[in-house]
Amino acid sequence: MIAFWGRGYNATSLQDLVDCMGVNRASLYDTFGDKYALFLDSLYTYKSIYIKSYLARQTKKYTPRQAIINYFLDMILKAEDRNGCLMVNTALELSPHDKKVATIVNEAFAYIDKNFFRKMIKKGQVTGEISETVACTTTAQTLLSLLIGLCVLSRGETNRTVMQAIVSQVEALLPPADTKVFSYPPSRTSKNQGRRIQAGIAHVV
Repeated sequence: MIAFWGRGYNATSLQDLVDCMGVNRASLYDTFGDKYALFLDSLYTYKSIYIKSYLARQTKKYTPRQAIINYFLDMILKAEDRNGCLMVNTALELSPHDKKVATIVNEAFAYIDKNFFRKMIKKGQVTGEISETVACTTTAQTLLSLLIGLCVLSRGETNRTVMQAIVSQVEALLPPADTKVFSYPPSRTSKNQGRRIQAGIAHVV
């Protein structure tokens, strides 16, 4: 998975995979069949670890609005390695030409949209952390678009202004029900959020 993530499918050779996995070619073929089958397995693994498991931790650790914002902050912090998101990278490289890959990628994006963004927005509206005037479906889709855009930008040189604009837009899309009444529960997240934004941006400038 790491080799595909860093190089992409087409640029990753069998020797790259052998070196990265620490196995010989015979073992690779015996276990996965071929490079393409290994790539599909890598996509499923990425979806399980870096999307489903990660988002589950986010929902348990943070309040709904904070969980969404923190997702973007984490993407900014990870931008330092220039690898971006494997699903987004794959969408750009292979999805237009490979229906099987496109299905896996679209399922991953749909999961983020419906099982994270929409659920967090609805939950936040119940608690008053997010205004009921926020259109859940369209806002979730907008957040997904911003996330994909951020992942694409993280593959290259991204300046401070762009990163700040993305985080500010996410915050603006999720206004509290009543800024005068609602207050966040005590947590290190809200106190350190400003620092994390700056820290994340500092890594990519």
